[in-house]
Amino acid sequence: MKIAISGKGGVGKTLLASLLAHTFASSGYSVLAIDADPDANLAATLGFTHPEAIVPISEMKDLIAERTETQPGRSGAYFRLNPRVDDLPEKYWQKLDGIRLMVMGRIKKGGSGCYCPENALLKALMNHLLLARNEVIIMDMEAGVEHLGRATAGAVDKLIVVVEPGRRSLETARSIKELARDIGLKNISVVGNKIRTQSDRDFITASLPDFTFLGFMPYDQAIVDADLADQPMVNASAAVMDEVRKIYQRLMNVKETVPSK
Repeated sequence: MKIAISGKGGVGKTLLASLLAHTFASSGYSVLAIDADPDANLAATLGFTHPEAIVPISEMKDLIAERTETQPGRSGAYFRLNPRVDDLPEKYWQKLDGIRLMVMGRIKKGGSGCYCPENALLKALMNHLLLARNEVIIMDMEAGVEHLGRATAGAVDKLIVVVEPGRRSLETARSIKELARDIGLKNISVVGNKIRTQSDRDFITASLPDFTFLGFMPYDQAIVDADLADQPMVNASAAVMDEVRKIYQRLMNVKETVPSK
């Protein structure tokens, strides 16, 4: 199963990605977690020690130069569009509690004059991970689909958009849905997070009538406290983890949806 998780910053998509990774791993699956968010918080949320020491692939200048046959940052240079990447996962992933993690780094935007070699390597690596790997892949993405293209969108089994009870979060969800459909990614669902009351849940479902819901994660101060203390999230909240297990079961049975009430 290949799962991409997106949403506005701060809504809890990294939390969901980490807890789903632990749930799949504890169920016996081979799990590869991909941090494709420029903020790169997945390692810390998973419980890796010294996550700041992990260098994103997009910042490995020597590797990029070797595989694309150019120097990153050199404007107008020729470079290899299809660099070899099949050996990179085993070389550069990090391991913890049965979960392997790769930190992709930022997709460079056009107009910078130096984005092409880095993007070529990231694109080739993402294509390999989604199209050639036979394992559960969970991607923590920024509020968009920049790391995906038409070639890889078809390999994603589910795009999960995480939202919270707030207008900006819901607007972001609608924007992500349109961006995803532009590249042919149509299997989209929502997970509500930071749900305190039935009114929060009703507000989200009423605001997103055209979305399928996978679940609703409750607000728990224990999650906030664990984050502030740099503690792994998997053991922070029994209530949140219980809902994530239900989301996992619904992912394994894709026909099941969650009623709004």
